[in-house]
Amino acid sequence: MIDKIKGNPALKRFIIGLITSHKNPRPRLWVKWFVNPFVHKRGRGAIIRRRRSRIDVFPWRRFEVGRDALIEDFTTVNNGAGDVLIGDGARIGIGSVVIGPVRLGDRVGLGQHVFISGFNHGYSDGTRDSNEQPLDLKEVVIGNGANSVVVAGVHIGERVQVGAGSVVTKDIPSFSVAVGNPARVIKRYDDALGVWVKTRNPQEGIRRQDDNDNSCNSGATEP
Repeated sequence: MIDKIKGNPALKRFIIGLITSHKNPRPRLWVKWFVNPFVHKRGRGAIIRRRRSRIDVFPWRRFEVGRDALIEDFTTVNNGAGDVLIGDGARIGIGSVVIGPVRLGDRVGLGQHVFISGFNHGYSDGTRDSNEQPLDLKEVVIGNGANSVVVAGVHIGERVQVGAGSVVTKDIPSFSVAVGNPARVIKRYDDALGVWVKTRNPQEGIRRQDDNDNSCNSGATEP
């Protein structure tokens, strides 16, 4: 049945129109009330402040909120392009925007007004508008900060602190402090000394996305 719908553009457009308006891409009320609660997972003790937020999640993608997680007021969450997975005890601050594909590990803390998007609009074909081209999807694995921007495809390791106003364009390894636009690692945690030490080179530890994928821990992140 799914393949039949995908192979028939008119039928696909009709089905999507039942779920969301083509001009206003938000799930219709009947989808929010009668479909999403049975499709998406919400852990015990999780709090989503829906009344003053836009939780625009669709049944064809995953939206999972772990135990005791918190999504604060005035946030926007959208899984239309990719899954949004929020770990146990994670926290999304007031006014933040999370657009999938995004994965937050257990106890990750996002500050206020953080913008995270797991895709970019395609623009490889210069003869067509970018809205008519396929999305460039790259999952984001995220750390924490305030008024920060994290671009598609970035992975942030464990115990990373991202400074307010930072723009994270490259992966950041575990146990680091990164600030700036673009964000640079300014401190690393020294296990032997048991203290945070300044890096000699601000570029130290920041990995380009086309480098060895094993050089950065892409698992759960913590504040």
